[in-house]
Amino acid sequence: MKPIHPFKRWLRHAWSHPRHVAALFPEKSLKHIEQVIADSEQRHAGEIRVVIESGLPSYAILRGLTPRQRAINLFGHLNIWDTEHNNGVLIYLLLADHDVEVVADRGIHRHVGEAGWQQICQQMEGMFRSGQFESGVVYGIQAIGEHLAKHFPPESVPRNELSNRVLVL
Repeated sequence: MKPIHPFKRWLRHAWSHPRHVAALFPEKSLKHIEQVIADSEQRHAGEIRVVIESGLPSYAILRGLTPRQRAINLFGHLNIWDTEHNNGVLIYLLLADHDVEVVADRGIHRHVGEAGWQQICQQMEGMFRSGQFESGVVYGIQAIGEHLAKHFPPESVPRNELSNRVLVL
């Protein structure tokens, strides 16, 4: 992420509102993304969670909270780290910062590595820049699903440990 002056960043977040999420991701798009997650999870034993946040509160901006730090906080708060095989993955979008973060539990991270996650993030960000918001998230889910399927094939009795619902903050 390109450095931005703290005051400009604060303004971006102050003017950001959840209705911006709704404009980019209408209910139909959110439902489609949830279905893509469910379909993906039929092909592997991993868990994928998507969180979209319009902007951070002022106190977080003043503390200098980065999108990566926020994603890691949510990863813990949403118990994505607590899957049976340590293979939960969070896709986090922070719209005010134009940032995508992927946080993965150690079970899958050891196979993909930081470079693999960054490649997915960069592809998603490129799609977002061209206005393909729903397609960008779908791409991310599918790319992560391919890694999960390779290293964590589906179990005979599938389980859904995390909600497939897109969390909008």
